[in-house]
Amino acid sequence: MATIADWVEGARIRTLPAAAAPVLVGTGAAYALDAGSVPRALLAAGVALALQIGVNFANDYSDGVRGTDDHRTGPPRLTGSGAARPRTVKLAAFASFGVAAALGLALCALAGTWWLLGVGVLCVLAAWGYTGGRNPYGYRGLGEVGVFVFFGLVATLGTTYTQALQVSWPAVAGAVGIGFIACALLMANNLRDIPTDRASGKRTLAVRLGDRRSRWTYVALTVVPFVLAGAVAPAHPWALLTLALVPLVVREARTVLGGATGRDLIVVLRDTGLLELGYGILLGLGLLL
Repeated sequence: MATIADWVEGARIRTLPAAAAPVLVGTGAAYALDAGSVPRALLAAGVALALQIGVNFANDYSDGVRGTDDHRTGPPRLTGSGAARPRTVKLAAFASFGVAAALGLALCALAGTWWLLGVGVLCVLAAWGYTGGRNPYGYRGLGEVGVFVFFGLVATLGTTYTQALQVSWPAVAGAVGIGFIACALLMANNLRDIPTDRASGKRTLAVRLGDRRSRWTYVALTVVPFVLAGAVAPAHPWALLTLALVPLVVREARTVLGGATGRDLIVVLRDTGLLELGYGILLGLGLLL
């Protein structure tokens, strides 16, 4: 029977910065438009966090019942390890989606942006379809596309729009930057799992690219966001605060290009999550200032 610690691990805490970071940047962009709102930002954060946890439980369930998680180098999963019944994990995923839907409804009511409910439905469908259903797009090498669109563009620009009722160039640049780092987070995870994913027929982008090109792709995904921050700097000089994270980028790039495998990539995964959170905090603050 799964313990509380097992369920916390199943929620994949390391990935939660991918949910918080776009809200921080989107809120900073809204304040730059003189339209920031703390209550709406908190609701947006709740939606993003609930969706991320829902995605994690959905992936645990779907990969577990397919047998993809039977042989893992990372932490054991609830379904794959047998710690929890598949149906229970599936219910946890849909409960998380339900929380996200309730908070999203409150956010749309407060902002008067009812049309965004349709976007919310697409977010839930994309969250489930990543590894769920008969033809999951995560198994076809399109996981990074989904992450970029929904945890980059939609999460960041949606946060800005529900506060300012418009978006701006800094918001778009920040959304792309956040999306790229979120993709790097997924790439680090899938780079670690190339051998087992290939054996189970899960054709992630890392499997398709191969080990060497996946490592260089990871590096590119972590470097471009800082180029974008520099592009925003003429209008918002404080965006250069993000450069404080460059030493972390260099360290992780050296680790990945140095051939890190297995548990060493778990550390990279953790640090990439911290990189995304730091980028969200510093760029959001830079836009606010």
